[in-house]
Amino acid sequence: MTDLTHMTLADARDALKAKKISSVELTQAHIAAVEAARPIGAYVLETPDQARAMAQASDEKIAKGEAGPLEGIPLGIKDLYATKGVRTTACSNILANFVPQYESTVSSQLWRDGAVMLGKLSNDEFAMGSSNESSAFGPVASPWTPPNWSAEKAKAALAGDKKGLLVPGGSSGGSASAVAAGLCLGATATDTGGSIRQPAAFTGTVGIKPTYGRCSRWGIVAFASSLDQAGPIARTVRDTAIMLRSMAGHDAKDTTSVDRAVPDYEAAIGRSVKGMKIGIPKEYRVEGMSAEIDALWTKGAEMLRAAGAEIVEISLPHTKYALPAYYIVAPAEASSNLARYDGVRYGLRIPGKDITDMYEKTRAAGFGPEVRRRIMIGTYVLSAGYYDAYYVRAQQIRTLIKQDFEKAYASGVDAVLTPATPSPAFGIGEKSGADPVEMYLNDVFTVTVNMAGLPGLAVPAGLSSDGLPLGLQLIGRPFDEETLFSLGEVIEQAAGRTKLPEAWWA
Repeated sequence: MTDLTHMTLADARDALKAKKISSVELTQAHIAAVEAARPIGAYVLETPDQARAMAQASDEKIAKGEAGPLEGIPLGIKDLYATKGVRTTACSNILANFVPQYESTVSSQLWRDGAVMLGKLSNDEFAMGSSNESSAFGPVASPWTPPNWSAEKAKAALAGDKKGLLVPGGSSGGSASAVAAGLCLGATATDTGGSIRQPAAFTGTVGIKPTYGRCSRWGIVAFASSLDQAGPIARTVRDTAIMLRSMAGHDAKDTTSVDRAVPDYEAAIGRSVKGMKIGIPKEYRVEGMSAEIDALWTKGAEMLRAAGAEIVEISLPHTKYALPAYYIVAPAEASSNLARYDGVRYGLRIPGKDITDMYEKTRAAGFGPEVRRRIMIGTYVLSAGYYDAYYVRAQQIRTLIKQDFEKAYASGVDAVLTPATPSPAFGIGEKSGADPVEMYLNDVFTVTVNMAGLPGLAVPAGLSSDGLPLGLQLIGRPFDEETLFSLGEVIEQAAGRTKLPEAWWA
């Protein structure tokens, strides 16, 4: 039998259905793996007793022939998702002891379909970051070791401040790290500007950011409401397709949720891509992109051409404005959403001499530096005298970005192929210094997808010369995730599945 923690979700599902393994066995193997990997920091809360109880219930359903689509599958849940009776903090001190009395819609649909919860996964505080270093619980390490590092050197760094170890990306770094390390068969994640696709690319896993409105945002701690979208990270394209089918669907509690049928995404795996037209946007060849990424992009286009797709150059002329526009829109919405954390109703409260003093002390103590920075930026661009100059213009640019994609798709393009990140994973502490813009530049290839509300899939496509994972991004038409799964499977098969790291941390 394959190592239970390194199976694909699809293989585990089939083995459970055939009664070759039990959910209790599968879950217990993952609980042991999670315990052994605590120094990595992927989980901020483990729920082993709840996991065992859920697994036992799943085995009983399987025995009765009543299994759901995810029956008995152990998953990790990003700490942005409200989980009833289980602490949910968004990895911020301001929500340090918050235990919701309700379940997010997406996670409730996973439990409806039989999934098992192993615990809550780390993320950048309030999902604001590209490296999972801003979590109140400390940085998360990637299971991939830095080039030329021995296991002993990596373990020593893990026992210290983790400096020099690789970041797993962010904000869904805990999700990506856990999937890559064999600490769950799949994980929920969220994507506001690349927070599913960038960590997936950094860790050799697969992640999809669905079309805005495809998954309910109800019960997910908000960062930027017009950009946030839930999605899965898993080991294969097929695994993400299986998870997304359970996660997606209309929700009357979310006014931005779209009421349309959820396809069987798994059926798109293996579908021919012959005759599809794939756009290569010339504007994505940006300054600072490594030669390896450029070569990988060319190689990815050749993989799709070999499968019968047509490769065409396209223009997305407003791409160069996407990053600055995003870093106006997202902080503006964040400053509004985070105004609710004031120490009055829930979360942290620092007493003050009056209510204003209490507000100020609570928010100063509760929010970390990156969150404070974004609140200040957002409040500034929304303030009188600056609203028209910054926020309104950023929204106008957003419309132009969306129109660029609409023109490309109207010309017959079925999907767009781009790099997922401008470089492989970098080291902890390497870009979290005095210049935050250096970190923000990691989102250069991903923010356009959120600004336009489109689906985007990150799929591993090779390794760097140093042996680190590199990913490509496929961008699709609205609500056409199926085409992305078909194309992603072609790249996955042509490149070969990325062999994930051995458990050096254990």
